[in-house]
Amino acid sequence: MTGRRRTRTTSPTRPRPARARLLSAAALVACASIAVGCGVVPGVTGGSGDDTIKVMTWAPQDTAATNKPGMPAMAEAYARWVNAHGGIKGHKLTVLTCNDHNDTVGAAQCARRAAKENVVAVVGSYSQHGRSFLAPLEAAGIPYIGGYGVTDDEFTSPDSYPINGGAPALLAGLGQQLGKKCGPVSLIRPDTVAGDQLPVLLDAGLKSQQHAPAEDQRAAEDATEYSRQAKRALDRATANPQSTGCVVTALGDRTDTFMDSFRRSRADYRKVGTGTVLGSVDQSRIDASGGKSGPYEGAYVTGWYPVASDPRWDPMRKVIKEQAFGDNRIDPADAGVQTTWIAYNVFKKIVESLGGDVTSNTIRQTLDNGLKVTTDRLTPTLSWRFEDLIAAVDFPRLVNAHVTFQVVRGGQLVPAGDGRFKDEAKTLENADQH
Repeated sequence: MTGRRRTRTTSPTRPRPARARLLSAAALVACASIAVGCGVVPGVTGGSGDDTIKVMTWAPQDTAATNKPGMPAMAEAYARWVNAHGGIKGHKLTVLTCNDHNDTVGAAQCARRAAKENVVAVVGSYSQHGRSFLAPLEAAGIPYIGGYGVTDDEFTSPDSYPINGGAPALLAGLGQQLGKKCGPVSLIRPDTVAGDQLPVLLDAGLKSQQHAPAEDQRAAEDATEYSRQAKRALDRATANPQSTGCVVTALGDRTDTFMDSFRRSRADYRKVGTGTVLGSVDQSRIDASGGKSGPYEGAYVTGWYPVASDPRWDPMRKVIKEQAFGDNRIDPADAGVQTTWIAYNVFKKIVESLGGDVTSNTIRQTLDNGLKVTTDRLTPTLSWRFEDLIAAVDFPRLVNAHVTFQVVRGGQLVPAGDGRFKDEAKTLENADQH
């Protein structure tokens, strides 16, 4: 254990109380009366005084743990592409980026900077420190659109508008996928606040297939080797000679490090299966680790979106080629890059739907009033009305629990089965009771 206190809080999903709405309205009237100072200029945004829409994207970079440099890089490329084609309804898009350094102080600093800069939204970002960044955003009334979904807080804050099911849907889906195929299951996951939710979610998926819970193994997120965890996981996975067990890894950027230790240890054991989630592995990592001769061959993988080779990603690849050719931070197979692409397309459609001012307030109101947003079939149609929320008590802001089942064959991530979306809403609802 790390000694850190771990608690869970749940925010209401229903509309803000009447008093809060009245205060918000009063603040808007006050802003209008002075015409400056509250970040609102009719028809434009963010206190810029010009035709610019200002947003922010953040992610950790250059740290010893999980890094997502492709997300802010994709955001900047998207802005260049939009601006090269006339902007959004004639407005230029400006993207501010921030490095949260994988710590609570950095996450809070990014959020406070977003408030200071009067951005109208934070879009397509990654941080493991939801409590640190969401409080400043909520205080400033800034919506958080299309975060990566790595923390519970992104699925409880009334100012969060997730586009995928985050870690909850991935782990629940992986459990469902493995429950039909595996004997004993071991889970290796980070010894962090974000990591604490993973065993319950994986077990909910396993339970849906009448499978026993997984063995939960905590591991340091920034370790340089995992031989002890690999051997313990293999002991567990091979404990029943009548079945083939599975080892599940959810260590983000350190998954490769674990698999290196796992590959060295597995020679002393009989065959076991492996499983992980998109974000801990992607096609580029599979290629770098040896492709079909590497440790991921045969691994079961759960993702939010279609496989990277699906033609639905062609528009994103075209933008990357046009605006970020040679930028090796942007990998079109990376789940963070894909999430950022979808989040910015969602944001673009929100702005295009507005009849007047583009402000954080009008964006929130539009989303809360039931705007439906399509994503060219990369996700189901998205909407964040109260009626669209799934009935999972721990994740009241979750609107899209769909995942895709994938498998590594011949060194390539390919659809498992029919490749269609699988809805994990029921599994997540049962995870509360589990």
